[in-house]
Amino acid sequence: MIRFKMTALALACALGAGAVAADEVAPRAARLDPHAARAAMLDATRAGNRIVAVGEHGYVLLSDDDGKTQRQAKSVPVDFALTSVSFVDARQGWAAGHGGAIIHTVDGGETWSLQHNDSKVDQPFFSVYFRDAQTGLAAGLWSLLLATSDGGKSWTQVSLPLPEGRKRADLNLLKIFPGTGHELFIAAEQGTVLHSADDGQGWRYLATGSKASLWTGTMTPAGTLLVAGLRGKMLRSTDKGASWKPVALGTEGSVTQLKSHGAALWASSLDGSLLRSVDDGLSWSAAASAGSSLTAIAARSDGSYLSYAKQGVNP
Repeated sequence: MIRFKMTALALACALGAGAVAADEVAPRAARLDPHAARAAMLDATRAGNRIVAVGEHGYVLLSDDDGKTQRQAKSVPVDFALTSVSFVDARQGWAAGHGGAIIHTVDGGETWSLQHNDSKVDQPFFSVYFRDAQTGLAAGLWSLLLATSDGGKSWTQVSLPLPEGRKRADLNLLKIFPGTGHELFIAAEQGTVLHSADDGQGWRYLATGSKASLWTGTMTPAGTLLVAGLRGKMLRSTDKGASWKPVALGTEGSVTQLKSHGAALWASSLDGSLLRSVDDGLSWSAAASAGSSLTAIAARSDGSYLSYAKQGVNP
């Protein structure tokens, strides 16, 4: 049983699952659904000029016109929730989610192949990140962290050090994001941020002073670290995580995603707010408001953001 309880909305299917029996996670292909654009998307990113979103039921949505229209991927080998997606160029990408599934595409998300799944226990992944076409990580439930150096053909488990005062490493790892050079960070539950200086080979824990579960994070172009999550908690560090200060968002809605585009930073919230900062994360204002919880965002080519809500693509 996970130690923190997420909302009952669509995001809960990604972050609120525990390990389940093997007969619940046998992979089947996602069905083609004319209403797929109404499903909850849990992550989205750009693949060149295309926007790729992943979510419930293994649905993958593609848009080649900055979100004006959506179409479903032709072939996805799993039908359970995909929680995270990462592309290294316009063609190559990976997605991960429930069933311990990691899937791979070489054609911009049109078709996908299964690279990894756990047929014995559904220990879901909450985040996948690839620095380049060979080097990647997938993180999830109870400090699950896998690494690959061959583009996902093989995966090895990374053993994390024990957090201070704990008998085992069993924190839920919710978002992998890059720093500068070979740095990587992971936003995790209980106010924890993990840091690696060597592409994920070794890790240490950064104390934030908070106990709030941190669902997302980013490093700004100026090198500032921002992490955010439960009940609108946001923390900011200008010294690589040595110290942190809280940031007022003006909302208690939990922050689902943080992303940067040019000089602007964007955040989506479960209260339906799309927030924007133009001063390196010091202050935030509402850029838009949706009628339901926002679960994912992706940059449009003009610098604005496309958002995804509980009912799918936000108009």
